[in-house]
Amino acid sequence: MTSIIIISILPIVLLYLGLYKAQKALLPVAVLGLLAALVTSVMQWKTNAVPEFNGMLLYDNFSVAFSVISIITTVLILLLSKGYFERISNHIAEYYAIILFSLAGILVMVSYHNITMLFIGIEIMSVSLYILAGIRKNDFASNEAALKYFLMGAFSTGFLLFGIALIYGSTGTFDLDGIRDWVLMSPRKIDPLFYTGIMLIIVGLCFKVGAAPFHFWTPDVYEGAPSLITLFMSTVVKVAGFAAFLRLFSACFLPIAQFWTPVLLVITTLTLFIGNITALYQQSFKRMLAFSSISHAGYLLFAIVAIGAGSANSIFVYATAYSIASVIAFGALILIRQQSGTDNFEGFNGLAARNPFLALVLTISMLSLAGIPLTAGFIGKFYMFSGALSQYRVWLVVVAIVNAIISIFYYFRVIIAMYFRSAEREQVEIPAYYKLVLGFSALVTIVIGVYPAIVSGLI
Repeated sequence: MTSIIIISILPIVLLYLGLYKAQKALLPVAVLGLLAALVTSVMQWKTNAVPEFNGMLLYDNFSVAFSVISIITTVLILLLSKGYFERISNHIAEYYAIILFSLAGILVMVSYHNITMLFIGIEIMSVSLYILAGIRKNDFASNEAALKYFLMGAFSTGFLLFGIALIYGSTGTFDLDGIRDWVLMSPRKIDPLFYTGIMLIIVGLCFKVGAAPFHFWTPDVYEGAPSLITLFMSTVVKVAGFAAFLRLFSACFLPIAQFWTPVLLVITTLTLFIGNITALYQQSFKRMLAFSSISHAGYLLFAIVAIGAGSANSIFVYATAYSIASVIAFGALILIRQQSGTDNFEGFNGLAARNPFLALVLTISMLSLAGIPLTAGFIGKFYMFSGALSQYRVWLVVVAIVNAIISIFYYFRVIIAMYFRSAEREQVEIPAYYKLVLGFSALVTIVIGVYPAIVSGLI
């Protein structure tokens, strides 16, 4: 709870700093506050956690691990924001505050033990994101992204809320343990409304994580939103969504997995093919990353389709690898777009000749996202495939491998452009804080790929 309190108070402090024109203090205070929240989260690591606050929240190792990766990724994103929001407005304190308010909702999402808290966490996160997607006031694409995200998010919230209401109407409780006990005591006479509630919750959560066929908002919103906000949505938000997804289904619905698993199998297959095949045809690097994020949602669904004791660890490892690699990809995109004015693949032509460091870290990112060995992305896919094979989902693993091969083509387009195509270009200037974030992220990607035991046994 301490970490949630810190991250809830920190935005108010930043707003006051903005009010008194202490602009230079905003980023250091935000980072220091997040590091304090990170320390308090790690201090909650324990083996025998019990629900707190009348069963509303549970701070077990699962919630601590996902809180830590969410906070670390947010710190890296904020470090990339130095000088970024100043190009949009002179009032930058609000941007930092809204990002941190969204993070507070995310920490609630990964720590809930009562589905009302799940709904509250999602709404705190979502309302902040609706605003962040449209922060470019005179940018039509950004305004369209915010409006589309708001409208589609409202529909998905309706599905989620109605599903929660049906679950409560059937079981008489919002508590995860209470719902599980009700399912165990009445396996053959479960109310049909309960099954309907599960389906509606699946629709709502699949929308939040960008899984097909509820992904239609993702490409336009990711492309229209500012790149830094797109990075936050595609990493921290997606990771929290899957953590919440897994906690609900493993705690409550595991005894009736034979009912909802076929539905998720179809969704997973559609997500993989739609995400990867559509990414092949993109000419914009940013839009390719948007469709790529859809495909990664498909891989993350493996841990829920093949739900078991290792699912939490699989999602954690995959989410860590994906988040770190995405930080590099979007950091490079921001630099290229600022200095070349384009986010098309042509903007990366000849980058290796003038900026070998940026080309190297971006290559590591692309290799990791493609799942090439000796990178964290390979370890993440290995855990996902292993979990599916342990439950004899062989055909699903075959589908995933085919899609992984497809993904190599569009990830390697960037590498080919950087190393094998020439262009008349000036050297891309890389600020020191970008070098720090990109270098650190690339190093972590390689270290996890070579020594996966660092993160593989945490949960």
